[in-house]
Amino acid sequence: MLTLERATELNATMVHEEHLILHAKNVCYAMGAMARHFGEDEEHWQAVGMLHDYDYEKYPEEHLAHTEAPLLAAGVPAEDVRAILSHGYELHNDIRPETPLEKSLYTVDELTGIIQACARMRPLGITDLEVKSFMKKFKDKKFAAKCDRELILKGCDMLSMSVQEVAGICIEGMKEHAEELQLTGTGS
Repeated sequence: MLTLERATELNATMVHEEHLILHAKNVCYAMGAMARHFGEDEEHWQAVGMLHDYDYEKYPEEHLAHTEAPLLAAGVPAEDVRAILSHGYELHNDIRPETPLEKSLYTVDELTGIIQACARMRPLGITDLEVKSFMKKFKDKKFAAKCDRELILKGCDMLSMSVQEVAGICIEGMKEHAEELQLTGTGS
């Protein structure tokens, strides 16, 4: 099984830009919280989250086209590689998210972008962010406009969960790592 330590090592071979490293960590910790919600292995889901954008920095226009072969060659289990590939469903490939892990990654990838942007505007960052405040920003299409809300809604639908439920789980998971994620706020 893929460990967080191994995923972090592999990710570091390809991802060097600070904002992409932070994004990987945001998704990693949100995925850990989703694993807890589903009663699954938290570190395993974090590892998949950490590695999800493995080829993005080097191949942004061909995202996920340079992921499968090198990760399989590095010993990443095929089911974990499939989970990573499935977050590009209908954007970069036709690998439909099927498992709770895959559906969570598909949803959380975009969702954490809005959570992060929301937290960055607050004096106490994510530490006091509530779902109600998040939802106000989620509904404002101009806020974090590059984050695909339709994709998030489709992912929540796949999970049979509301945006509020998924956001609440992710916010709590990210709060536990607020300092590492640089989300402690502007006033601290």
